[in-house]
Amino acid sequence: MQTDQTGGLENALSHLQCVLVARRARINPEQITWAQYDVLEILRIRGPLMPSAISEALGMSRSAASKILRVLKDKHLIEQTAGKEDRREQITSLTRSGRELLDRAAESRREAAELAAEVLTPGEQSIFAELCEKVAAALSDSHLKSV
Repeated sequence: MQTDQTGGLENALSHLQCVLVARRARINPEQITWAQYDVLEILRIRGPLMPSAISEALGMSRSAASKILRVLKDKHLIEQTAGKEDRREQITSLTRSGRELLDRAAESRREAAELAAEVLTPGEQSIFAELCEKVAAALSDSHLKSV
């Protein structure tokens, strides 16, 4: 049974999600998916990786990772080169276009944070950040329990 309080929370989360997705769409002319973005981000953080390491880091099957890598390669956002020791290994890394896409995403996040800082007091900013982390952790934990 939904109370007025949870209904208001659901509406607020829905509205925030819509606004954030719309902002993301504006900086994403490549129209990459969330999963594709996650692959790019893991490459940004960890550097060049083999596909098996990417799939393991993101908790996805090797076949799902392979499909994503093919799309990202076709969009010229990643490149794959043969390993030095085993030529059958494919080392995946970001291209300049991939790094530029991630830079645009980071700039968009900074702009959103600056806009939030303009309308929230420093105390509200701390509370908002803490509450976002708390809800994100709960949503993440909920996802892991359902898998």
